[in-house]
Amino acid sequence: MSGPRPVVLSGPSGAGKSTLLKKLMKDHEGVFGFSVSHTTRNPRPGEEDGKDYHFTTREVMQEGIDNGEFIENAEFSGNMYGTSKAAVEDVRAKNLICILDVDIQGVRRIKETDLNPIYISIQPPSIEILEQRLRDRQTETEDSLQKRLEAARIDMELSKEPGVFDVVIINDDLERAYEELKDILNEVNQKKP
Repeated sequence: MSGPRPVVLSGPSGAGKSTLLKKLMKDHEGVFGFSVSHTTRNPRPGEEDGKDYHFTTREVMQEGIDNGEFIENAEFSGNMYGTSKAAVEDVRAKNLICILDVDIQGVRRIKETDLNPIYISIQPPSIEILEQRLRDRQTETEDSLQKRLEAARIDMELSKEPGVFDVVIINDDLERAYEELKDILNEVNQKKP
């Protein structure tokens, strides 16, 4: 794969990845491109196919995975998620820095590829604050909320392991976290081949 070095952004649901990403994309049009993941889950209100996710069926996605078309994939709460090689190539073909938003399983799978991205983890200040953020969204059932919190606990522990991430940003203040993310990405951008 050619083009600028990609960036893998990871962290638990509710840590603020999407908010930071949307702000970054808005403020830096023409620099970053978002790799649109595939999922078998139904769209949430306001989500658009091809923009937020490529919404697909389990059968179609499994066929793509079996054919080696995905860099990474995972299953969460009965739904499949994944990053296709084509989604990354689409961004890199435009000479943009490709940003991949993946979970911790995805990070591990990408480490087995030749993608060679910068790994950044966005973490909440605490599990309690994360739980409040997820509850405030009002998009989860109690059961799915508990699954997300359990996944978050694992994610938060793994983000502390040496060598998993190049940078860990604690999102306790959105503006400060955004400045930290921008500084890191500016460094990446300056090292662009």
